[in-house]
Amino acid sequence: MSILFNQAQQHPQSVAILDIQGAHTYESLWTKSSQIALQLLGGRSDLEQDRVAFMVSPGLNYVATLWGIWKAGGIAVPLCLSYPLPSLAYVIEDTQADALVVEPDYLNLLTNYALEKGIPIHLVKDLQVGLLSESLPRISLDRGALILYTSGTTSLPKGVLSTHANLEAQVGTLIEAWNWTSNDHTLCLLPLHHVHGLINVVSCALSAGATLQFLHPFQADTVFSIFLEGKINVFMAVPTIYFKLIAEFDSYSETKKALLKTSMNSFRLMVSGSAALPVSVMDQWEKISGHRLLERYGMTEIGMAISNPYTGERRAGHIGKPLPSVKVRLVDEKDQLVNSGQPGEIQIKGPGVFIKYWGKDEATKKAFTPDGWFKTGDIALVEDEYYRILGRDSIDIIKSGGYKISALEIEEVLRSHDLINDCAVVGIPNEEWGELVAAILVSEKEVDIKELKDWLKDRLPNYKSPKIYQMVTDLPRNAMGKVVKNELKSLFSPKN
Repeated sequence: MSILFNQAQQHPQSVAILDIQGAHTYESLWTKSSQIALQLLGGRSDLEQDRVAFMVSPGLNYVATLWGIWKAGGIAVPLCLSYPLPSLAYVIEDTQADALVVEPDYLNLLTNYALEKGIPIHLVKDLQVGLLSESLPRISLDRGALILYTSGTTSLPKGVLSTHANLEAQVGTLIEAWNWTSNDHTLCLLPLHHVHGLINVVSCALSAGATLQFLHPFQADTVFSIFLEGKINVFMAVPTIYFKLIAEFDSYSETKKALLKTSMNSFRLMVSGSAALPVSVMDQWEKISGHRLLERYGMTEIGMAISNPYTGERRAGHIGKPLPSVKVRLVDEKDQLVNSGQPGEIQIKGPGVFIKYWGKDEATKKAFTPDGWFKTGDIALVEDEYYRILGRDSIDIIKSGGYKISALEIEEVLRSHDLINDCAVVGIPNEEWGELVAAILVSEKEVDIKELKDWLKDRLPNYKSPKIYQMVTDLPRNAMGKVVKNELKSLFSPKN
């Protein structure tokens, strides 16, 4: 039996999930997921890796659907709840989904499309029926389990196929590294069509026998109200959420702030990921919560690979050290190891690395070296055994005047300016320099660019300082809070 299901059999009466409907035991989750599996099978002995796409809100129904697909021998394809129909259709058609499972809230959006395409569509509640007298197939760990889609910031999203063995490796590694136990109680408010929410929170919690509480949609004041109940002890979020929570905290009375500080001090773990964590946000959160956020590094294709330690120094601006069972190396453009202290592309090997991009053999081939290392495209340095991300080669590494410049480094400096709320740095094509360093600033007040340039002279070498600037009211972000930098490049006309 998969480690993802073990606790449901060993501790059936423990509370597995809390959602808007109430508390649900592991036994209830097991029963409902088995009912869904049998209904999806419809008399067949095994779905034999049919793709089943599902659009279900976070909670018991979501997990029961996911588990039900796996139990029936299918490959689960979670759909983003905020996507418009064309984006959903892309995923459904790219995976050649054999069936759709939805909640009533999403039925109107998908019914006509499903009928037109001849794809069976099921309501979750209609699948949670029947006796459990029939047997379910035995699923080998080398079979496909899950297709998640990349963020698509540089090209069309690609479907990442992971096996049951891949998922077990990803989850098992994090349970060991982050000390998950059945005594934990965590709050999930992250999208569940990404690794961060689905693997790091949902799958780790349930595989450890912990209690998983869902909040959807995210509301900062509700998060703090849940914290004050005194049950949560593990919390994971993206930098954007921490930024919003800090702003909410600042609006409270001193009495409420003191109560929240006491409550958060009792947590055992707080994690940030999915986007670079500004040092300023880490410092502010530590002041209000008493916790130095654990920052880690991962991707859809690999799960988590590098992490700051659970016990030990959590170094600001660094993603930490390789996790157990994960091999990491830094290489140059020719896949040769770089010298100590030199930047290079992160490449990964390990049991958690995905099998292939669904239906994209050429893209899969290009993603790996001949000897099997996955090429992340992210550039990093190792400083005293800790990895520090410089940026993504195609997005965050600006090649200007013969230099390779980290956009993330410049952003960190800009955010320390009193008038700048947020920012993004991109490279703009230029005949003379190759690329010009351009900064997009978010500020509630007018920023004098000449004064800003003078301020930067003491903090950055000239070749790293932005040459052109643009003010915006907000930065475009994807569902995981990552800034979509390709959209920002269009702000700069060719004459710049």
